[in-house]
Amino acid sequence: MELTTTPNIEGKQITKYCGIISGEAILGANIFKDFFAGIRDLVGGRSAAYENELGRAREIALQELEDRALELGANAIVGIDLDYEVLGESNGMLMVSASGTAVIVE
Repeated sequence: MELTTTPNIEGKQITKYCGIISGEAILGANIFKDFFAGIRDLVGGRSAAYENELGRAREIALQELEDRALELGANAIVGIDLDYEVLGESNGMLMVSASGTAVIVE
């Protein structure tokens, strides 16, 4: 499965548009990660815990996107857009949503 943020794939022709698809992942960041992230932010470091959680959420969302494309018989996804959100400031839930167009390319 070819995945791209561009509207087409160089050297390939889109022969069929199968539809707009999306995939989401919502993950919680626990209190210990929040605590250590706060300490790192105070001393100017990066928060590896949040970076790892965001990376994991992104991979889950993209895998869901790919699974939905396969269900439609597509062999590629073009125009992929990734969005990151924090849901509820008190509970620290992280959401990554991915959307794109499932297509068949030759």
